[in-house]
Amino acid sequence: MQTVNWPFSPGRQIHIARAEGAYLITDDGRRILDAAGGAIVVNVGHGRQRVADKVMEATRDYSYVVPPWITPSRAAMSAVLCEHWLPANLQRIHCTSGGSEANESAIKMALQFHSARGDAGRTRILSRSLSYHGTTMKTTAVSGHQARKKGLTGALEGAPSVATPYPLRCPLGSHHPDTGEYYARLLEETILAEGAETIAAFLAEPITGSSGGAIVPPDDYWPRVREICDRYGILLILDEVMTGFGRTGTPFGYQHWPIEPDILVGGKGLAGGYAPLGGVFATENVGATLDSAGMSVMFHTFGGHPAACAAAAEVLMIMVEENLVERSADQGAKLHARLNETFRDHPHVAEVRGRGLLAAIEIVEDRSDLTCFSPDADLTNRVVAAALRKGVFFYGGGTGDVRDIVCMGPPFTIGETEIDLMCEVLLESVNEAI
Repeated sequence: MQTVNWPFSPGRQIHIARAEGAYLITDDGRRILDAAGGAIVVNVGHGRQRVADKVMEATRDYSYVVPPWITPSRAAMSAVLCEHWLPANLQRIHCTSGGSEANESAIKMALQFHSARGDAGRTRILSRSLSYHGTTMKTTAVSGHQARKKGLTGALEGAPSVATPYPLRCPLGSHHPDTGEYYARLLEETILAEGAETIAAFLAEPITGSSGGAIVPPDDYWPRVREICDRYGILLILDEVMTGFGRTGTPFGYQHWPIEPDILVGGKGLAGGYAPLGGVFATENVGATLDSAGMSVMFHTFGGHPAACAAAAEVLMIMVEENLVERSADQGAKLHARLNETFRDHPHVAEVRGRGLLAAIEIVEDRSDLTCFSPDADLTNRVVAAALRKGVFFYGGGTGDVRDIVCMGPPFTIGETEIDLMCEVLLESVNEAI
């Protein structure tokens, strides 16, 4: 096959010819178990004909239509979202081409909201030390992902940041009973130090995605965060690009706790990998406030593309009809049980963590004191490469500062045979890499 200039930066080239179910199939016929769902994207599985048919219909009947106008596929997606997915208080919908644009739009909404209320001094977005919110300049600036800021730091606007809840490495002690309160108190102290009157929103992932490796905060953390945001008039933006649409065993990741966001951001699982699509879902309070001030939310040219909306409407209905959110919870419980059994006594695996079909392991040089391997060991890439040679694809995580994270996010249709294979190959690959 002729060499192609893809990707921009040279690296390992794997030619994928097609995919079906939970498997990627290379051009020479090799089958690779997609244990990561790509970039934690695929939910209903690869190769769903009914999704492809709906995309074909949308592109046959109409191609590009400016985002504010209604098409049959946009109407269908909105109807499915409102009837089956979005809570009653998040019915304002804005579509983008992906998660980065969606988080950028959510940030702009928060700034406009405060400006519309006569509080234009609130121009800063507070985020967390371990996080990833996108590749635009603004979302890169607010993300706590140092590896993806290389060569850009001089041009990025400074953004206030607070520590991400990290129970394994909490300064009070690993999984200390006061971990949730400790990190919530840090949030309030940061708000007071930075000046609450300058902060428009707190942007965070309910469960930290691949940057930290499926870190689940203690149960008392999010209710305290919601209370603190309300106390200081700060909007709560929850980034569910990775955790939304069933990935963690609930429709949205925040629903593991009794809270509600002001703005919810979705992506990845919204169209299940069949098309690029992101969504921003806001409360009526946010939407009506912008309306009353004559402020619009500017669209991206390809935001809510009709073919992407057609894919999303069908993917969302498949998940409803086949009870795939419940299956994500059930299969996720089996995956976590199997991972815990596999790595319970492993000297170099600090913990297994996550919810539903979002899971990760953290690899360390010394489990007793959580010492990390040297960055030069490049351990995550070595594990992922070893697994690929054995026919399983995992997703490398970490931020550069946090490292040696291996993430899993398979399709919700995955079976127990594939779960067993994932765990067996992961153990072999970790041992081989070390």
